[in-house]
Amino acid sequence: MSLDGKIEDLRALRGQSHLGGGEERIKRQHDAGRNTARERLDILLDPGSFRELDGFVTHRSSDFGLGNQKYLGDSVVTGWGTINGRLVYVFSQDFTVMGGSVSEVHAEKIIKVMHMAMKTGAPIIGLNDSGGARIQEGVASLSGYASIFLQNTLASGVIPQLSVIMGPSAGGSVYSPALTDFIFMVKDTSYMFITGPDVVKSVTHEEVTFEELGGASVHASKSGVAHVVGENETQTLLLVREMLSYLPQNNMEDAPFIASHDDPLRADQELDSIVPDNPNKPYDIKDVVHRVVDDGIFYEIHAEYAQNIVVGFARMGGHSVGIVGNQPIVLAGVLDIKASQKAARFIRFCDCFNIPIITFVDVPGYMPGTEQEHNGIIMAGAKLLYAYCEATVPKLTVTTRKAYGGAYCVMSSKHIRGDLNLAWPSAEIAVMGPEGAVEIIYRRDLKETDDASGMKAQLATEYREKLANPYVAAARGFVDDVIEPRDTRARLINGLEVFQNKRDNNPPKKHGNIPL
Repeated sequence: MSLDGKIEDLRALRGQSHLGGGEERIKRQHDAGRNTARERLDILLDPGSFRELDGFVTHRSSDFGLGNQKYLGDSVVTGWGTINGRLVYVFSQDFTVMGGSVSEVHAEKIIKVMHMAMKTGAPIIGLNDSGGARIQEGVASLSGYASIFLQNTLASGVIPQLSVIMGPSAGGSVYSPALTDFIFMVKDTSYMFITGPDVVKSVTHEEVTFEELGGASVHASKSGVAHVVGENETQTLLLVREMLSYLPQNNMEDAPFIASHDDPLRADQELDSIVPDNPNKPYDIKDVVHRVVDDGIFYEIHAEYAQNIVVGFARMGGHSVGIVGNQPIVLAGVLDIKASQKAARFIRFCDCFNIPIITFVDVPGYMPGTEQEHNGIIMAGAKLLYAYCEATVPKLTVTTRKAYGGAYCVMSSKHIRGDLNLAWPSAEIAVMGPEGAVEIIYRRDLKETDDASGMKAQLATEYREKLANPYVAAARGFVDDVIEPRDTRARLINGLEVFQNKRDNNPPKKHGNIPL
């Protein structure tokens, strides 16, 4: 056969490979409002940048239960491409081929691109759409899954790993995403669960839908498994592209610098009045964040989960930063189990990838009550404490209002290696709130007086003026400066420039033992 004939054969094979499980199954995918594996890569990657690997691989199973079903590339598309000109490695599971089930060769293809990502120091993005292990392959498919889990673990903290759930993700399919840094889900069309509704019904007699059991809204607001949710597949993939703009390629690099026309010295007079005079009146910490960061753009993570704390990415003077802030409009910004775990996880990611952390503090303490105590608030609070203590990236802190008790210590205080600790004049830093402190210190006097409420109010005012104001902490050097709120942006950008080359080291060890 001539070379021209061989080229024609190659093109025919590629065309066959690009059809996945066939036109009928592709139509079913489209009818369900979902794109194919390759269409998703076209949306995610820069046009024309995708280069496929292992497009001619087929499964090596016996014929048991499979008949003559063999598809070029099997049930996953793998390779590399670029996002905004930066190299990324990708795999996209193909639900049109045997439900995207993971075979031995499917796993080998994923592991190959993960190895390449590690070698070249580039992010790995997985587009997950799989019904789980391929039952017809028995233990061979399970060995493939376990090998993927190992590679996820070895890559953790070395390269960013992003998982996008594009359809069902059941059984073993959920554990690889759970080991990655961020999970994206699509509203109404993606699901994650260990066991599906039918098994749940047979075991627990619960009647539950796919959405109620493991839909995007459930994992975004209740379990915290999903970090970002998109309205549809296209928006979700564009959100992945946006997130990558804040991240470095690997743990040895810095995040990309993106210049902004937003004046680094810009003062915002609205910040001077954003904290209410009444210490019990709430305000939205996100209003503070939007007014301080470049162009008011804040990429929030876990927006629907543990809303009493806010985390996400932004830029300050063109540099990527991680934002953590107590949220006074939700539970007064108190720290509870979910909030502590949410923030700890985010802080550790930022520390892995050299992203400075800016913390806005307005916290009355930890959530009291038997439910929190019995479910492990001590351990959860210790996770957040551990994350801040362990982090060696620049840590800048602004106390806008309350910082009481152990929560003051935990929220990136000077005592746990905070680099620059600023406070607004409205800051209250003390062991506990004035009212609670007065009740303990003057318990006997309050019982004996006829005007307990008036006396309590007067003493609380004195306590706030003498002990809970920021100048007491500043006098001891625990606060580096008390600043006008309008100057927050300029002071933080200056702090980032000063501390960008800081050196903090943890003692040599295999790894620490974070209280899990």
